[in-house]
Amino acid sequence: MDYYIQKMHNCDLVNLKDMFANGTVINDKLIETPKSLQTACTVATQIVQQVANGQYGGQTISISHLAPYVRVSYKKHLKAVRKEGKEVGIDYTEEQIEKIAKSRLHEEIKAGVQTIQYQINTFSTTNGQAPFLSIFMYLREEPDYIEETALLIEEILKQRYIGMKNPVGAYVTPAFPKLLYVLDDNNVPDDSQYRYLTDLAVKCVSKRMMPDFISAKIMRENYEGQVFPCMGCRSFLSPWKNEKGEYQWYGRFNQGVVTLNLTDVGLSANKNMDSFWKILDERLDLCYEALMLRHESLKGTPSDISPIHWQYGAIARLKPGEKIDSLLDTCYSTLSLGYIGLYECVVALIGQSHTTEEGDALALEIMQKLRNTCDKWKKDTGLGFALYGTPAESTTYTLARALKKRFGIVPGVTDKDYITNSYHVNVREHIDAFSKLGFEAKFQKISSGGAISYVEVTNMTNNFDAMKELINYMYETIQYAEINTKSDYCQECGFSGEILLDENNEWYCPNCGNRNHKTLNVCRRTCGYLGDNFWNKGRTQEIKERFVHLDNRVYQENN
Repeated sequence: MDYYIQKMHNCDLVNLKDMFANGTVINDKLIETPKSLQTACTVATQIVQQVANGQYGGQTISISHLAPYVRVSYKKHLKAVRKEGKEVGIDYTEEQIEKIAKSRLHEEIKAGVQTIQYQINTFSTTNGQAPFLSIFMYLREEPDYIEETALLIEEILKQRYIGMKNPVGAYVTPAFPKLLYVLDDNNVPDDSQYRYLTDLAVKCVSKRMMPDFISAKIMRENYEGQVFPCMGCRSFLSPWKNEKGEYQWYGRFNQGVVTLNLTDVGLSANKNMDSFWKILDERLDLCYEALMLRHESLKGTPSDISPIHWQYGAIARLKPGEKIDSLLDTCYSTLSLGYIGLYECVVALIGQSHTTEEGDALALEIMQKLRNTCDKWKKDTGLGFALYGTPAESTTYTLARALKKRFGIVPGVTDKDYITNSYHVNVREHIDAFSKLGFEAKFQKISSGGAISYVEVTNMTNNFDAMKELINYMYETIQYAEINTKSDYCQECGFSGEILLDENNEWYCPNCGNRNHKTLNVCRRTCGYLGDNFWNKGRTQEIKERFVHLDNRVYQENN
C-alpha cells in the first residue's frame, strides 16, 4: 500500500476526447466509442471514478468532449422518427421530424446530465469520498460543436440550480461536481449570442455557489492566448506544445505539491528583512529538495500501477510495463511550489496588512521572488515547476497550531486557529467585493501554477443586477474567481437559509436550535471545492469570521 501511495500523482485534465474516440478499458472490459449521448455520460462517470481511485488530487473533464455525442444522438432521433412515421403510415414533414427529434434530444440531454450529477454525488472512491471532479464549460473549446456545447451547459446550470434532495426530500446544494464557467466575448456583453447562459449562471451561483468563473479575456493575457481549465480546484498547467507544435492540455497532470509556510518565515525573521530573505532562500531550498524527492519517487513507475491513467487514455497510452518517466522529465507535467499565509507574513514583518501601500509592495516582492525561483528551477532542470496557491483544506489548522506552539500568540498573526490562504485578503478585513477582486488579480498573474479568489455575499437571489455587475467585473479584471453564498437546510424544522455558528463555533439552526450535524445540511466553500461534511476547528473559525464583501443594503446605497 505504501508503495502504491508513493506512486500516485496529484491532479490532472482527463482526456475524455481521446478515450471516447479511441475507446478505453475499465476492469479489463473494452469500452468502445459511445453511440449516444446517454452512453457517453454514463461512460464519463465510470472513467471519473476509476481515475479518482488512482490519484490523490482533483480531476477535470470538459463538457465539450461530450458535445459530439449530442449530434450523434440527434441524428439517431431523426432516423428513428422517419422510420416510425413510415411504419405507422404518417407522412411527417421535415419540419415535424426535426421538431420531434429535438424534443427527444432535449429529454436525452436532461437524462444524461442527471446521470452525471447523481453518479458523481453517489459514487465513493477508495478514500471514502465522492470524486473531486470539476467540469469545464467553454463554448469555443470545440468550435464545430458550439451549439451542442451550449445545450449541455444550459441543462447543467438548470439542474444545479434545482439542487439535489436530502434524506427528507428537500432540495439542497450538492458539493460536486465543481462547475467552471468561462466568461467570453460571446456570452458577457448584453447583446452577445450566449448571454442567456451567463444570466442562467448568475441565477445559479446566487443560490448554489456554482459555477465558478474563468475570464477568457484575462486568461489569454496570462497564458499565451490560451484558455483551458484547472486540474481540480485551482492547479493550472503551463503552456506546452506537442510534437505537432500544438498546445496540449488534456492528458497532462501535476506530479505533486510542497507548500511553503510563509507565515513561519516571516515570524522567524523577527522583523529583520535581511534575515527574512536569507531564511526564505533556505526554506525554498528545502522545498526544492522535497519536490525533487517527489519527482524521483514517481520515476520508474510502471504504467500497470493505474491502467486507466497510463495505458487507456486518461493521461497516456503507454504499453504494459512501460515506465511513465517520459511524462515526468519534461514540462508535460508540473511540480508545484505551494504557499500559504502571505497576509500573515507581511503583518509579521511590518505590522501592516498587504492591502496597505507598503504591505502591497512587500507582498508583490515576496510573490515575485517565489515565481522567479520556480522559473529558475524550471530553466535549470527542464521540469515543469510552477507557483501554486495552496488550498490548505485542513492544513490551515495544522500549521496554525504549529505556529502558536513555536512563536506563541502574536497579535494579527497567530491569534487565530487558521492561516489565510495563499495571497488572499484576510477574511476578517473589511473590503468590498470589487476592491478585493481587483486587488487579488495581480497576484493571480504571478501565481501561474494555480490560484483562485472569492468574495462572500449575502442572499442575492433577488438582486440580479448586483450579481450581474459583479460577474461582468470578473470578466474584465480577474482570471478565476468564485462567489460564496449560503443555502443551508435544517431537516428538523424545514428551515432554509443560513445555518449559523455560535460563540463556540458550533453549528445550529437559527429557527429551531437544532445542533445535530446529521440533520443539518450545511454547504460552504472550503477553499476551492464546496464542502458539506463539516470542518476542523481552524477551518470552521475561518468560515465564521469571513467578512461579507457584498450585501443588498450596501449595493443599493451605492447605486
